Amino acid sequence: MPREQKQVRELQEGSYVMMDSTPCKINHYSTAKPGKHGSAKARVEGKGVFDDRKRSLSQPVDAKVWVPIIQRKQGQVVSVSGNDAQIMDLDTYETFTMRIPEGEDFASDDNIEYLEYEGQRKVVG
Repeated sequence: MPREQKQVRELQEGSYVMMDSTPCKINHYSTAKPGKHGSAKARVEGKGVFDDRKRSLSQPVDAKVWVPIIQRKQGQVVSVSGNDAQIMDLDTYETFTMRIPEGEDFASDDNIEYLEYEGQRKVVG
């Protein structure tokens, strides 16, 4: 799996973190001061990159968490049929089919940007 470990205190809003074994983008990050019986705690709220589900994580700031390494790639639309588009990766020339996100309009020869992690792909809107 392309991922690395970081301490919770190193996370920032807009970066990625693994929550429930799913890569999530951090929407909100807050910390609470250390109390009488322990260390400072961090609360991280995020949204799944590929499934758009909200998740949260509460950990001590010195705990280690997994951070996914999500690749941002370029592709070109080869053909469009219904809600699916045939995309060719501009680096490897691999072709694959992706669902067109709602509100997007693809045409042949359009260049797009997409995210990829462990075989999952999503068009960047």
